[in-house]
Amino acid sequence: MLHTLDAPAVRTWCQLALRALGQAREEIDALNVYPVPDGDTGTNLYLTVESAAAAVESRFTDPAGDPEPGLAEAARAMARGALIGARGNSGVILAQWLRGTAETLAGGGGAEQLRAALQRAAESAYQAVAEPVEGTLLTVARVAAREAARVGGGLAQVADTAHRAARDALRHTPEQLSVLAEAGVVDAGGRGLVAVLGALADAVAGHQPMGPVALRGDVRTAGSCAGAHLRPPGPGHPAFEVIYLLDAPDEALPALRTRLGALGDSLVVGGGDGLWNVHVHVDDAGAAVEAGVEAGRPHQIRITHFAEAAARSGTAAERGERAERARAVLSVVSGAGLAELCEQAGAAVLRADPDRPPASAELAEAVRRAAAREVVLLLNDPELRAAAGAAADQLREEGIRIAVLPTRSPVQGLAALAVHEAGRRFDEDVVAMTSAAGATRHAELALAEGESWTMAGVCQAGDVLGLIDGDVAVIGTGLAEVGESVLDRMLGAGGELVTLVLGEGAPAGLAERLVAHARHRRPEVDAVVFHGGQESAPLLIGVE
Repeated sequence: MLHTLDAPAVRTWCQLALRALGQAREEIDALNVYPVPDGDTGTNLYLTVESAAAAVESRFTDPAGDPEPGLAEAARAMARGALIGARGNSGVILAQWLRGTAETLAGGGGAEQLRAALQRAAESAYQAVAEPVEGTLLTVARVAAREAARVGGGLAQVADTAHRAARDALRHTPEQLSVLAEAGVVDAGGRGLVAVLGALADAVAGHQPMGPVALRGDVRTAGSCAGAHLRPPGPGHPAFEVIYLLDAPDEALPALRTRLGALGDSLVVGGGDGLWNVHVHVDDAGAAVEAGVEAGRPHQIRITHFAEAAARSGTAAERGERAERARAVLSVVSGAGLAELCEQAGAAVLRADPDRPPASAELAEAVRRAAAREVVLLLNDPELRAAAGAAADQLREEGIRIAVLPTRSPVQGLAALAVHEAGRRFDEDVVAMTSAAGATRHAELALAEGESWTMAGVCQAGDVLGLIDGDVAVIGTGLAEVGESVLDRMLGAGGELVTLVLGEGAPAGLAERLVAHARHRRPEVDAVVFHGGQESAPLLIGVE
């Protein structure tokens, strides 16, 4: 448990918040009925925090920077990253909330500073919104700050109180905003802030971003799972969402706010120090951009026509019926051998850095490079599901029909590729590939980096771990011995084909010994060996 926030704690907070928002993304999207029922608040919040987390991570991994930044530097990086990557109304408000937090944490990370930071964050969020509305993220932020200011104790008690207060405030949002009560949901942006504050409490408690994150205090109301399907705004609502970054001096902002406020609604302007994120809903998108030109230099301009976005979403299934359209399979792998195998099977490949999984923007860009109207995305890593989901939502708005197969290992991806047929209807191809992947049990051998508790007992640094379907099942000292034990367990449940994918650190003779062991145990089993070259594991195993 931490008594003072430091830079590594900010890093952990961002990682935990990203994980929590990734798990809650679809739920939050389904809650999205205000200010426009466009079903993307969860995705926008995820992308905003993804940018914040990447900015913080860069401070720790930049070879030209300090080996470990201070609290102020990490907090500023978090705020700036969120500002640059902010999406949608709630994303810009959250970015401003993080900026307010960072401004105060620059002076220290104790309990008193956190109380002050939460108060400053709430004030900053309100100031960013031209016409604040209660029953939204703003209310949740204000109540969390108020209750944190009232509680005594140390850092953990402040963080936990803020999270609990936010969760309670979220439950009352339908009482404050009639559109939420009519839909039977809580506020989507507020739900996202609850996840972010829960991640802060977890980071202070000493939790690490490893494995699945339990969503603390999950809040739902009747109807929240039904979701708000993407649809155009009602009569009288502006037709366009306009977002851009703006380089402009502080003194230019009042006139900009006045002009944009006259053009439309849902105006949020966050930022400072010459860089601003501008969000507004208008009928005249050109005039909104021109207002930015008069104030300074707008860039990264994004304009969304609500009705067209809804139409694209609504006709996606219809577009997919046209089987003659080009289709692609994109496989995410690390290792030159695995990449070559996938390319030989007809897939496009995104080479992943084992130390830095691809973010949603990288996944989306790789799909675009595939230049197909229908794409099957093979993740081959469970940690990519949230980023892939966010990327898929963006791509569907662009008219790309995409199916994300949550393959958990490259061996499942290879099994899916083996049954891929571009001539089939898209849905039929996806079902066949999903079935093949699901019928493939996966395992890997890995080396323990330190002492740790596992489902198979306590391991020490240097031990060989045999993981089956993601869980440690065997602990030993030799790769071959642990591999044989893993194969015995997997083949005990049946199987016809064993696939071995050798990694960069696999010793000579390992594959031959394991193939001989498998055939001795089950003579009817076939075995294939590939040289994958992956750095993450000396051996991957698949049993179909």
